[in-house]
This record gives sequence, structure tokens and C-alpha cells, in this order.
Amino acid sequence: MPKRTTLLLAALLTAGLVPLATPASAAPARYADDFNGDGYHDLATAAPGATVGGRADAGAVVVNYGSRSGIRASNRTVVTQNSAGVPGTAEKDDEFGSALAFGDLNRDGYADLVVGSEGEDGEAGSVTILWGSKKGLSGGRIASDPARSSHHRFGMSLAVGDFTADGRADLAVGSTGADVQIFRGGFTKTAGAASRTWVVPSLATGDSYGSRSLAAGDINGNGVDDLVISGRFRTGSGEYVDGNLVYLGADSRPKALRMLVDGGKQRAVLGDVNGDGYDDIVTSDVLVYGDTVGPGEVLAYLGGAHGVSPTPQAALTQDSPGVPGATRAPGTSSFGAALSVGDVDGDGYADVAVGTPYEGVTSARQTGTVTLLRGSAAGLTGAGATRWTQNTPGVPDTNEDNDFWGTAVHLADLDGDDKADLAVGARHENGGRGAVWALRGSSSGLTTTGAVSFTAAQAGLPGTWSQLGFLFAQ
Repeated sequence: MPKRTTLLLAALLTAGLVPLATPASAAPARYADDFNGDGYHDLATAAPGATVGGRADAGAVVVNYGSRSGIRASNRTVVTQNSAGVPGTAEKDDEFGSALAFGDLNRDGYADLVVGSEGEDGEAGSVTILWGSKKGLSGGRIASDPARSSHHRFGMSLAVGDFTADGRADLAVGSTGADVQIFRGGFTKTAGAASRTWVVPSLATGDSYGSRSLAAGDINGNGVDDLVISGRFRTGSGEYVDGNLVYLGADSRPKALRMLVDGGKQRAVLGDVNGDGYDDIVTSDVLVYGDTVGPGEVLAYLGGAHGVSPTPQAALTQDSPGVPGATRAPGTSSFGAALSVGDVDGDGYADVAVGTPYEGVTSARQTGTVTLLRGSAAGLTGAGATRWTQNTPGVPDTNEDNDFWGTAVHLADLDGDDKADLAVGARHENGGRGAVWALRGSSSGLTTTGAVSFTAAQAGLPGTWSQLGFLFAQ
């Protein structure tokens, strides 16, 4: 067993979270997403299209606090750049919330939320740290971009983890540039990060490229977080490939391990799908670009003492044995457009929620579905997979054209029963206002008992184009 305690490992893997190694003298948050320190995981949801102070697409973030009864619409905080203590001002097209990540950056016992605004200042981008407290998120500071002239959309991807092996949470920030910046731990509310270093993954540059997503986890079980960068990369021959570049955490800065080229058109997530104590990489090979949508494939690469296997343990499509549904024609599926990892039934194996937001159901076009793939001793499997839609009995609401249910998915234990619950976002519900659903985990898997949903208006967001449910903090 790698050097995390069994109890802490089980608790964090149940929620699909990345543990942060800290010295015994520190008092970090028990959970990296517990913003008010009450012992429950919280849910942070982006609404980057929200109108704030009359400014369209200024963006907002809704945080619903976990409790014994899970989440509910009324127990929440809405944060914008016009909120008291938050730096900056809400402006048109800022897209505050276009990327989200969490972790206890200042080690005060409360998780902090990091928010990207890739449209800030004409797509220069910005990153804001919102501080956790007993009352929830309160105040914040800007993580300044020291290389502003070399890229755009600073903050288009984010991840938090101890990548530099010093026991402090670091912040990784992506942009359209050919590199990822890591702000080293030692954050304070007054001084920000202790220092900055770089990861240079030879990313392609340009407005549509850069670091599409960043993910953190302990792949080799040494107690230090590793970094996975999803994007388009330049090979030695000058060609460009979509994939995931894996960096192992190490003293001073992460070290490159290998490229996984079979996936990466969307994002990677990390969690222990085979229960061996090492985080595994789950990624998707699916094209979602404007109106161009592909059928999709979900791949799992197993972690181990020497890093991650270069060959996928599983490559699952909607035509794989046990996986419900069937691969649709291009433009009508998108299996794997959203991913999250967590142990739904408490069996010790992390499961994978797969969003397919462009899939049609009966006569409803692009209404969206979510598939839960199960973990096992052998790894990710199609056996026992289940499929969920808004027409599933017990799920609130109903399928409609262009809901895009499954735009975002998130697995975390929101009610404290040691079973990960599923949150689902539908960015286009109610004509673009957006909405969020939560289904509870149980020993038998997901259940609709106690299922909840809330619209953008019920979450406190006015206007007609909030796109609540665009993504969840991972």
C-alpha cells in the first residue's frame, strides 16, 4: 500500500478527490472541496453565461453546501466579480467560471475555490482564488499572470495538488500558450503564491489549443500529486496529436513521464478504478467542437509504482459489452464529453460517470444522457453499467430537445454516507438558463430516491442565458 493511511485513502477515493500531502503540523481542510469546513463535500457549479449587473456572459459560480440530506437549492452561495471582497468587476464576456478547481491553498482548514475567467480583458484571461471560511466562500485575490503577452485565455484550465513534493498545495494554470504555469504552495490571503515554476509540454499554440484540461492525482503512490495535461501537442516530426501528457510530481517541479496519445480530445480525470491504491487515468477520445460531434470512447490507463501503463486497460464505447445504448451517427452522441470518478456503491473501486450531452432519447434531439461505468479489480468495465436520462423514473423533469443533459458530471459524497453522489449539469435546460440534478449513491449503485434538481432561477441566477451546469469543479 502506498504511503497514505488506509482510512484517508478510502475516504478520498470514495469522493474521487485528490489528497494533499501535508506536514503533521498543518491543519488543512479535511476535504479539498469543503469550503465551509462542516465535514461535508460541497458542489461548485459554473454559470459562465450569467448576466451580472446588466453585463451579458459576465459569469457566476454557484456553491451548494453538502449536508446530511445532501444539497439543496437554498443552501448555497452565488459568487460573481461584483460580490463583496472579490477582486475585479463583472464585465461583458468575462465568462467568470469557465474553469474551476479546489483545494486548501492557504492551509487554514477551509477549502478554497479557484475560478478561471478566460474571456477577461478581451480573452487575456484571469484566475481568481476565493477563500473558504466558516461561513463559506468569502473574499479572494487574483493569481497574477506573469507572462501575459505570451498567451491568451489564462485560466482556461486549472488543477490543485502538491506537485512539488513540499507538502503544500500548488496551483497549475493552463492557457493557449505552449506551457503550463505552476504557482507553488505557501499561499496567503495577502501575498498569494510563494513562487512560480513552469511545466513546458510542447503544446500547440493558438486560440483553440493550449491546455484543454488539467488533472491531479497520485499515479505512482509516492504521496506526491502528479499532473495530467490534456491538449494538442507537437511531436518531434512537427505533427500535432491530441493526447494526455503525464508529469510525475517531484522536488521543485514535475518531471515528464510519457504521452498517452489514444485519447485526450476532451479531458482526463483521475481515480482508483481497480482499488490497488494507485490513481488511474480515465480519458475520452471524442470530438466536440462547435457543431462537429463524434461518437466517443472512454479509456482507462492503470497507475502503478512506476507511473502509468502506456496501454489502456479498457477502451469502452456505447457498443461495448454491458454498456447501455449504441453508438450513434456522428453529430448525435459525444460519449465521454464529460467525465468524473468516484465510488458510488462503496465497494472500494472508483466508478466513472460519463456524460453524453448530444445524445438523443426517443424523439428528443440532443437531450443528453449519463452512463455510470463500474470499477472492478481488473479495472474499468462495461459490466453492470447503467444509463440515466431525464426520462428515467424518479429523475426530476423530462427529456427535451437541446437540453444537453450531461454537459457536466461530478461524483462526490454530498451527504456524508461514504457513497459518491452524482451531480449532472444541463447547460441548455430551459433555453440556456441551465440546471443541476443530484442522484444519491447507495450500496446498490445510483438511486433516484431523494433525487433533487434546481434551475438557474432557483439557484439565484437571473436572466435567460446563465448556462448553469456548464461544468463542476473537479
